[in-house]
Amino acid sequence: MTTQQVLLLLLLWMWLPHPCYTEMLFRRTPDLRPKSFGGRTSGNDGKAIHRQKRGWMWNQFFLLEEYTGSDYQYVGKLHSDQDKGDGSLKYILSGDGAGTLFIIDEKTGDIHATRRIDREEKAFYTLRAQAINRRTLRPVEPESEFVIKIHDINDNEPTFPEEIYTASVPEMSVVGTSVVQVTATDADDPSYGNSARIIYSILQGQPYFSVEPETGIIRTALPNMNRENREQYQVVIQAKDMGGQMGGLSGTTTVNITLTDVNDNPPRFPQSTIHLRIPESSPVGTAIGSVKATDADTGKNAEVEYRIIDGDGTDMFDIVTQKDTQEGIITVRKPLDYETRRLYTLKVEAENTHVDPRFYYLGPFKDTTIVKISVEDVDEPPVFSRSSYLFEVHEDIELGTIIGTVMARDPDSASSPIRFSLDRHTDLDRIFNIHSGNGSIYTSKPLDREISQWHNLSVIAAEINNPKDSTRVPVYVRILDVNDNAPQFAVFYDTFVCENARAGQLIQTISAVDKDDPLGGQKFFFSLAAVNPNFTVQDNEDNTARILTRRNGFSRHEISTYLLPVVISDNDYPIQSSTGTLTIRVCACDSRGNMQSCNAEALLLPAGLSTGALVAILLCIIILLVIVVLFAALKRQRKKEPLILSKEDIRDNIVSYNDEGGGEEDTQAFDIGTLRNPAAIEDKKLRRDIIPETLFVPRRTPSAPDNTDVRDFINQRLKEHDTDPSAPPYDSLATYAYEGNDSIAESLSSLESGTTEGDQNYDYLREWGPRFNKLAEMYGGGESDKDTS
Repeated sequence: MTTQQVLLLLLLWMWLPHPCYTEMLFRRTPDLRPKSFGGRTSGNDGKAIHRQKRGWMWNQFFLLEEYTGSDYQYVGKLHSDQDKGDGSLKYILSGDGAGTLFIIDEKTGDIHATRRIDREEKAFYTLRAQAINRRTLRPVEPESEFVIKIHDINDNEPTFPEEIYTASVPEMSVVGTSVVQVTATDADDPSYGNSARIIYSILQGQPYFSVEPETGIIRTALPNMNRENREQYQVVIQAKDMGGQMGGLSGTTTVNITLTDVNDNPPRFPQSTIHLRIPESSPVGTAIGSVKATDADTGKNAEVEYRIIDGDGTDMFDIVTQKDTQEGIITVRKPLDYETRRLYTLKVEAENTHVDPRFYYLGPFKDTTIVKISVEDVDEPPVFSRSSYLFEVHEDIELGTIIGTVMARDPDSASSPIRFSLDRHTDLDRIFNIHSGNGSIYTSKPLDREISQWHNLSVIAAEINNPKDSTRVPVYVRILDVNDNAPQFAVFYDTFVCENARAGQLIQTISAVDKDDPLGGQKFFFSLAAVNPNFTVQDNEDNTARILTRRNGFSRHEISTYLLPVVISDNDYPIQSSTGTLTIRVCACDSRGNMQSCNAEALLLPAGLSTGALVAILLCIIILLVIVVLFAALKRQRKKEPLILSKEDIRDNIVSYNDEGGGEEDTQAFDIGTLRNPAAIEDKKLRRDIIPETLFVPRRTPSAPDNTDVRDFINQRLKEHDTDPSAPPYDSLATYAYEGNDSIAESLSSLESGTTEGDQNYDYLREWGPRFNKLAEMYGGGESDKDTS
């Protein structure tokens, strides 16, 4: 078969109907070894022409995706020129999916696909083919690579990334205003056919919105869409592949579109006239009521500013815009009076604060209303003619004199009688009083400017019919000065004159004070009550005066003190004067006039103490000291100091007390040695802890044969003390311990050391360990001292 015949058969096979559509593109594959001639022909020139055998040729196979047949899908056929059809060749397939997804017939070279293939998973597969000799297993064709390309079919519908879109557009927008763009994607091959060509259309939302078929941009389709009529719209958009043709696949999405507000509505008052009421007693700043203009817009487009533009109450009322509620709050600007005016009329305007110039044609964005305010009558408290009163009165007026009158009235139309009273908390001394009927204030006690120059009173005015409605007013009473106090010395003067003073010598400068306060100021005059031969007064005419001597030399032995009466007068009416006495002492001075000494009498007079008084004080002090000394001596005599001859001198008698006993002087004590060992007492043994007053022979105590006698003796003494009313409230014998006779352990104490004539040996204490070192040092100290000496 010639090459032309093979090509013709392949073309016919391609156009015949098959379960799959395949296409072969051939290429020349050179053989690796020389081929034998398949035949011999003669050319025109008569020379022999040799034909070389060719190998297999192919490039690509095409396979449709999503095959739905029951048999394996045929892909194509591999064939080599070396194949004689006798089954001597074997075809081998390797690469992507070889043996699983793609299989080959070893004898014929037919390739089949074993299952459905999805192009969206893999668009092409690369495989390798080889032909070998079945007997020798040697390749007769070199291994060659080829591609199986998956042809796309329209098996994927367009999808949107979001199921629901949200968008907004201003109301009153012009037709064609862009709202939002939606985009769908198709998984099919966009380079093959129209499987991925998407066309958009609107299924719901007409006639308000439209969509561009190619881009998916949604635009407005109606003019002047008003948010106040409808705010929310739902638009359904469809995306269809195959260019929107019949049979194409489609997907949909929903777009929720909101019309945003613009200021296209002016504010409007719901009423042309608004009536409000307020009591006349409402204080300044009281809110009377509110007005509100409605605006169909929202947000800042609905913000309104209120103002009073006209009316007869523009000066009596204010209006304030409440931002959170968009209301106009009307407040009182000045006090109201029902009796003066009962009705006010205001013209209130409401205007948008944010106006859009595009909508000026819709009219002025403001509105007005009339507000009528009625003032209601209330029972008001009395009103004084003044906010405060000031009365001036001289301090010497007579009791019961009226110093001033306060006036008040009932402001109500039905005037009620008024009763006046004083707040006694402002007049605790009850110096003033008031007539309850006419408000006249008069004095009830004498006035004294020097005690209190001002009196701050509070007068109360109340309606007789309604005492709870009252008003207070401050009344200030100023007390005017009257010259009723005489001037006096400014300070106490301690004046002296030197014995060697000369005539005309200055010894003191005096001044005066006056409690009065004349309008022209104080003016004092100084003079002597009588002519004095020793001293004189010289007025300096500046409210001071000088005291001068009139003779030479003074003697304190003759006269130690001079009394000089000085008359001080003021210059007011009526003239007041007083006499002050200067005490002038005569003292010894040096050449410069400095005082050195004065007599004792003169020095003590200013202090007010005489010589007799000082002597009495000194005697009292001496008597107190003597009493203290005697008390200390008696207390010292009560104590008897024991005479401790040496540290080895141990007392024989031990007395034990519970609390505060009589000590070693207690005569009721007993010799403990006698109690323990009555036979151990010696006749010559005396007490060595106190100084014996007289030497006496101690009475020998008969020996007790056993412990029974001791117990009987103790019990007898206890009984005597219990029945003795003069005995102390305790028993000193109750604390004695009794060890018994001839104790085996004996006693380490030196209490009984006095019963023996010689010293005892305590060296064995050193062998008892470190705990007994102290005792060893105490009782073995004699030897230690000898060792160290």
